[in-house]
Amino acid sequence: MPGMKAHVWVMPKRTVLDPQGQAIQHALSSLGFSEVRDVRQGKFFVLDLNGVAREAAEKQVERMATEILANPVIEEFRYEIVE
Repeated sequence: MPGMKAHVWVMPKRTVLDPQGQAIQHALSSLGFSEVRDVRQGKFFVLDLNGVAREAAEKQVERMATEILANPVIEEFRYEIVE
């Protein structure tokens, strides 16, 4: 079975303050990028998956994201499987 990749994006929930994003937005503004009104900083993971069917991969990635990659209390995630 050929390998595939999973791309996982983890972001703070909209209801959670994002001090890193605010600091980045402030830095951008001070450098003249005043058109940037808001920044949310997140995490991006690329997972190399080997020898697993697409349906099983989706279940595994969902579990990994829920249990390890994201804190479900303050973060949300989305993913895509890339073959």
